Amino acid sequence: MTDDRHRRPEDVRAFYDAHRTVRQYETHEDGTPLPMPDEHLDVILHAAQRAPTDATAQLYSLIRITRHDLRARVADLTTNAHIATASEAFVVCADVRRVQRVLEVAGQESGTWPAIAVHFGIGDAVMAGTNLLTAAEMLGYQGCWIGGVLNGLQGIIDELKLPQGVLPFAALTIGRPAEHAPYRPRVPRPLVIHTDTYHDGTDDEIRHATEVMNPIAARNGQPGDWARLLTAYFGQGGGMEKREPGLVAALKRQGLWAGGE
Repeated sequence: MTDDRHRRPEDVRAFYDAHRTVRQYETHEDGTPLPMPDEHLDVILHAAQRAPTDATAQLYSLIRITRHDLRARVADLTTNAHIATASEAFVVCADVRRVQRVLEVAGQESGTWPAIAVHFGIGDAVMAGTNLLTAAEMLGYQGCWIGGVLNGLQGIIDELKLPQGVLPFAALTIGRPAEHAPYRPRVPRPLVIHTDTYHDGTDDEIRHATEVMNPIAARNGQPGDWARLLTAYFGQGGGMEKREPGLVAALKRQGLWAGGE
């Protein structure tokens, strides 16, 4: 008797090689989202809830966005227009409030652990979202993780009425692809998969990795220069530096800040 879950290595490789980040989705003629069949939605949500979790806590919540006006508002706040056109759109959140509520209802008092909340909450949120996306891809959909929630954290917290203990991590869109996204390279394995101890990478290995990754930066008329792209995000004055104060403010607002004042 064979186990239907078992696949050949080449089949698994082919499945993950077919993964694409897709932002353009099939829609109705008027541009409104094509709904996902109920049985497809049910199974991808089932997959999300079957994700691993630390200490049985399930420290995440998925906010499914269905209203047209709310989709448009979140699309504007994240600067990601495809939130309005995807078959399904979610905001994936770290959520420690529910555990605190369980303890409260049981007559117990929650401890104080904001750094732990962020650590395990984001881990649980990512695992659930990844399960959801993988299940969707098994059904023929593609999707997009959206870090642009950091562009409008305060507004998203307001729009979704998120209480303390709940922090947006990313948005996630799912739909039938209406574009042929390119195959994206990845950093050579020896710089990512370490054996027993961390390998920092020699200058030559880093240069080689940069050459491998350069094609990923050839977009919007810009040349294939990965270091340029990383500088725009992570260099001085880059996007991440500009986002930092907003994330710190949101962590404090949601009761998840473990740093000093």
